Amino acid sequence: MGADIKKLRVRIRSIDSTLHLTKAMGLVASSKIRRANEAMDNANGYIAVADEMIARLTEDPTCKRSPYLRESDGARLRLIVIAGDRGLAGGYNNGIFRTVRDMELPEDTEIIPIGKKACDRYGEGYISAEDFTYEQADELAGKLCRDFADGKFDRCAVVSTEYINLMSQQPMVTELLPLRCEAAEKPEKTGAEASFVYEPSEGEILDSFIPQYIAASIIARVRESFASEVSARRVAMDSAGKNAKQMIDDLQLEYNRARQAIITQEITEIVAGSGE
Repeated sequence: MGADIKKLRVRIRSIDSTLHLTKAMGLVASSKIRRANEAMDNANGYIAVADEMIARLTEDPTCKRSPYLRESDGARLRLIVIAGDRGLAGGYNNGIFRTVRDMELPEDTEIIPIGKKACDRYGEGYISAEDFTYEQADELAGKLCRDFADGKFDRCAVVSTEYINLMSQQPMVTELLPLRCEAAEKPEKTGAEASFVYEPSEGEILDSFIPQYIAASIIARVRESFASEVSARRVAMDSAGKNAKQMIDDLQLEYNRARQAIITQEITEIVAGSGE
């Protein structure tokens, strides 16, 4: 019985130590949530304006000849996979990897990982999702656009995480290239806007703008994924903390009962001994 009490005491101390760890990780995640959400909102706001600009430009028939709008039956795919830098974020990373697995990718698919967990799984890439910069996105977008225009691959997509709210995030797949201008809602022109004259032509502006648009799309998906990661970690740590507290309460009750049993047994033995 004494050995059982010792094990219970060690177990309680161990879980209590884990509880302090989950609290610390939850606080760190909480401190990052506001900044991550602001970065996500700023990036998504830019994409909304850029989508409108692309929609206006692609109304011109000459833009249909852009190499970035070409359709292809080819299966050569470049896939950007954005996962977290750390674990302990609920199903955040597993959701991304499960989505990639379920896509049934062609054998020659080139995966470009962003985030330590993605790099660990798929090989060399951009190590940090949290510290991923616009300069890195611009460099990646420039290479993707050059290679796509040269016909080195047929499609490019991003697997990332959509931020719904603090409690809910889900994996999503976004097509980057070829550009699908019909996906953007055509803005209604006013009389003044209808008289715009583009210099140089709409097609030249479109082709020069696409690399910036792709870079902005990549950074937006990274920012949204990071906001999803810290939110998922905050929720996971809160849940882990509640479970740890419940386990400590249960073990403490078991410990008290075991101690009471030992005390009762000792009193019984003393009483029995005095009767002899």
